[in-house]
Amino acid sequence: MKHPAAPISRRQFVRTAAAFSVPLLLSSCMSRITTAPNSRIRVGQIGCGRIASGHDMPGVFKSGLADTVAVCDLDSKRLAAGKALLEKFHREAGSTAPEIATYGNYQELLARKDIDAVVISLPDHQHAEVALRAILAGKDVYLQKPFTMTHAESVILRDAVAKSGRIMQIGSQQRSWGPHEQFRKACEFVRSGRVGRLKAVEIGLPIDPTKPDDPAQPVPANLNYDLWLGPTPEVYYTEQRVHSQSDIPSRPGWLRNESYCLGMITGWGAHHFDVAHWGMDQEFGGPTKIEGKGEFPTNTIWNVHGKYNVHLTYPGDVQMRVSDELQNGIKFIGDEGWIFVSRDEAATASDPKSNTPGKLHWLAASDPKLLDPNGVTVKFPASLSHHKNWLECVKSRATPLSPAAMAHHSNTACILSWIAMKTGRPLTWDGKAGHFVNDAAANALLTRPERAGYGALRLAGKA
Repeated sequence: MKHPAAPISRRQFVRTAAAFSVPLLLSSCMSRITTAPNSRIRVGQIGCGRIASGHDMPGVFKSGLADTVAVCDLDSKRLAAGKALLEKFHREAGSTAPEIATYGNYQELLARKDIDAVVISLPDHQHAEVALRAILAGKDVYLQKPFTMTHAESVILRDAVAKSGRIMQIGSQQRSWGPHEQFRKACEFVRSGRVGRLKAVEIGLPIDPTKPDDPAQPVPANLNYDLWLGPTPEVYYTEQRVHSQSDIPSRPGWLRNESYCLGMITGWGAHHFDVAHWGMDQEFGGPTKIEGKGEFPTNTIWNVHGKYNVHLTYPGDVQMRVSDELQNGIKFIGDEGWIFVSRDEAATASDPKSNTPGKLHWLAASDPKLLDPNGVTVKFPASLSHHKNWLECVKSRATPLSPAAMAHHSNTACILSWIAMKTGRPLTWDGKAGHFVNDAAANALLTRPERAGYGALRLAGKA
């Protein structure tokens, strides 16, 4: 089987990262911005599946700040559909589409010096390596959530972004949710002391169904399956494992397989942990103790967790419960009341509608007075477009709403919850050291082996 370009050594990684030092990057970026402040950003789209076609490509187009000049997908059917969709956007808007190049391998797209930034809309197991290569290629990045698949990858990518000075936005779009902006408002209320001293947080998340394993099928001629597997073990192909060959908007099978996704604990968890940390003032913090139980099916393909209950302890003895038994959303509970927030009637390509008729409203409180906008003392930047916020920051070099350093902490909380579900025993987390205390088995789950020729750890020389 053919593999992508050979990984770089530790020495090469350090040399490359050093070449992308912060002063040099900022100098070159500001030079470009200063000489052409109104120039449009040239974007490459990596991945043309459900989340890309339903959310990311429309988001970049509607921003009015960028042109997508290249698309990439390892499934040639989706690649053609991605290009056609962008041309359709321009046709319906009465604008002239730029020349849109197509690529079957993302490294060819990254090699283009005229592309300023990339959007990465890929399965979770591919996030870290592709994003790291993009950073090392000098691109600004919009990376779909979750940040990475493993904690070890998360540390590597966080550090690489910090060292490079590149602008990375993670797709935690609840920070830019509209039109009601309820997530931002809820966090402003909580941080302004409306519920009093925060005592507990409840996060309700859904679950994914399972089903018996489908048998092996021939690999479609239009799919580069080896590249799709990336750092994961070599296993037989079946459409159930990957994505539909006939229905791009449908929910793909990889979301239900632990080799490619940890399940809803990171799928929706990436969104809700991010908002919970926002309201808790723990955006750069995390839990100290975790304990959980989860049900895992015996199937080998759709094998992500089913029902679950996880309890986390945060600084200040704030207790968090995460469970599928709770209404989808985040509830902040203090000694003077509670505030609940969830999605409204809107939905995205990555996540279905979450509001359940007959339950709490998408912005509710124990007392309506807690939601009075007057007198709020803590205010956050307002945004109605996560992609536009990212592109504005690409131009200004300001920090976006969901930067890598912040995403690392919410991603860590998701992964620690999954590990607690896997081990089924109380765990103590040393956030500063980045490992569990006196638990080698739990620490082993913070990383994964990588298949030869692939992986962020191998690319960074840490495999």
